[in-house]
Parts: sequence; C-alpha cells; structure tokens
Amino acid sequence: MELIETPRREFRLREILTAFSSRYDYVLIDCPPSLSLLTVNGLLAARDGVLIPVQCEYLALEGIGQLTQTLNRVRASLYPELKIRGVVLTMYDSRTNLAADVVSEVRKFFPNQVMQAIIPRSIRLAEAPSYGLPIAYYAPDSTAAKSYAALAHEILAQDGVSIKQLVQ
Repeated sequence: MELIETPRREFRLREILTAFSSRYDYVLIDCPPSLSLLTVNGLLAARDGVLIPVQCEYLALEGIGQLTQTLNRVRASLYPELKIRGVVLTMYDSRTNLAADVVSEVRKFFPNQVMQAIIPRSIRLAEAPSYGLPIAYYAPDSTAAKSYAALAHEILAQDGVSIKQLVQ
C-alpha cells in the first residue's frame, strides 16, 4: 500500500488497529531498524509501549543513542505518550565477555526497563524460520524457546496476567 499520498499517513496503522483493538489482547509489530514511514507507523501504533530488541553485540550499543533520538523525535512531534515497554536482550552468547559487557551497558542506559528474560544465540532459533515455524514448535525444548516463553510470561505478568506454568 502506498502511503506517501495518504493524509495522516503516519497514523494509518494506528487507525486500522484501533478498529480491531477489542478483538486482540496483544498486537506485536516488527519494524525495521531505520526511521522510515513504516517504522513511524509502528511507533505511533504502539499503544502499550515499545519493546526494543538489542543484540548483545558491540554495534548494537552504537545504535541505542540513535534509537533514543528517534523515540524522542516521535514523542516531541507526533506521540508524546510513546513509552518504552521494555528492552529485550537477544543473541546472547554466554561464552563471551562482550555479551556480558553489552548486557551491563544496556542496563545502565535503560535502568529498570531491561526484561529479565534474555534470548540466547541459537542455531535452532536461526533454523526455525526456514521451516516456517516459530521456535516454540520447531524446537520446543530448546533454550531459545524456553527464553521466549519466559519473556511472554514476563510481559503478561507486567499486565497482571498469570499463566500457569506447564509441567515439563
């Protein structure tokens, strides 16, 4: 869909999702890491906040400043209520000092906003999309699947929703 000529194009996704808000408890919108019209639409549709994935790698630290500037610009000009729901650390490799350093730096930069669940680097996680399956179905016993389940439970707990843990 071409949005360039559309009036209020920045709010198009928000307006569409508002019409469906009573039908869904959660809507996750995966946006590209660049400031494009699609990303702005995603940010303006983030009624309950933004989850920021951060890879546990050096260059991800470089991007945090740019991301913060983007969020501040969107708040200043279009959506003052935009909030960070949480920061999700991804591609964590416990064997490296760099990953631990990134975790520490991100926690300093976003105090009290980093989710406890950390998503590990995983071959199974990388393979799952090529089979057209989410990790929970492709490799349900993998560390990555369990980490994503923990993240989901953490988000639900923030909203006061309790989910009974499955017996494994």
